[in-house]
Amino acid sequence: MFVPSVAGAPAPADATRPGRPRRKLRLAPYLYLIPAVILLVTWTYKPLVESFWLSFFDWNLIPTSPKSFVGTENYTTVLTLPELHQALLNTGVYILAFLVFSLLLPVAIALLARRVKGRAKTVYQALIFIPFLLTPVATSAIWRWLFAPEGGTIPTIAATFGWDMGNVFRDPALSIWAVIVIVGWQMLGFGVLVISAGLAGINPDYSAAAALDGASTRQITWKIIVPLLSPSLVFMGLMTVLLSAQWTYPIIDIVTQGGPSGSSTNIYYLLYQFGFRNFDAGLAAAAGTLFFVGFGLIALIFVELTERLSFHDN
Repeated sequence: MFVPSVAGAPAPADATRPGRPRRKLRLAPYLYLIPAVILLVTWTYKPLVESFWLSFFDWNLIPTSPKSFVGTENYTTVLTLPELHQALLNTGVYILAFLVFSLLLPVAIALLARRVKGRAKTVYQALIFIPFLLTPVATSAIWRWLFAPEGGTIPTIAATFGWDMGNVFRDPALSIWAVIVIVGWQMLGFGVLVISAGLAGINPDYSAAAALDGASTRQITWKIIVPLLSPSLVFMGLMTVLLSAQWTYPIIDIVTQGGPSGSSTNIYYLLYQFGFRNFDAGLAAAAGTLFFVGFGLIALIFVELTERLSFHDN
């Protein structure tokens, strides 16, 4: 409704001070961010800075024990440890193996699931995703039974083909592959979920138009679907590289404890051993700082490659 102005009436406060409401509006978004910033600094950046500072000291984690400044000695020591070299090699093997469970198999399963219609499709996807919801303890118990040297399902099947598997968790040549199978089985559902979400976002008109032009199913898959799926593939690749060591840590701790002879350990488990088994906080902090810098560089490279490798439907 139009309200005529009254001659001589005092102007509203906002009209006399036009700058004040604007300043309030500009500050409002930053005020909303303050709680999140405080939590981020408290739980992430403050411990990160403290770990970096601790890497220059020799300390056994006992509060009453003084810290001895050793400079860069912890970095020199950790870089020459054979355990670190073994853990880095194993971490690389884990990452390469998990790319099969996070990229190749999820793409194949998600493409096959598109052909399943009705409620069967939901049941099919749920059966694949359920292992991801299991706790590491339950998952380890299931696979301990399956890999049991006496009466286990998998060794029994292997024996029918003339292969005596023995105790895979105590075999230096097989322990790392046992961990890969267990973690891969568990993370497969997450990969299928992400890839299926990516496929659902692709406009089906492209495939229909290509089919009308005579393109085969293989051509549609490789020249239309896979390129449009590239943002999801790059995301899963980044998650696999950065989080493989973290995903394997609980399974390693439960079934192999990094052994035998470090054959199944990784960098996360090595940090745990340095800090909470050997009580060498300085060495653990130095190794953690090196791993943080290394994985930070990898993350930056992936972020840079994301824009170059991703093909967006816009």
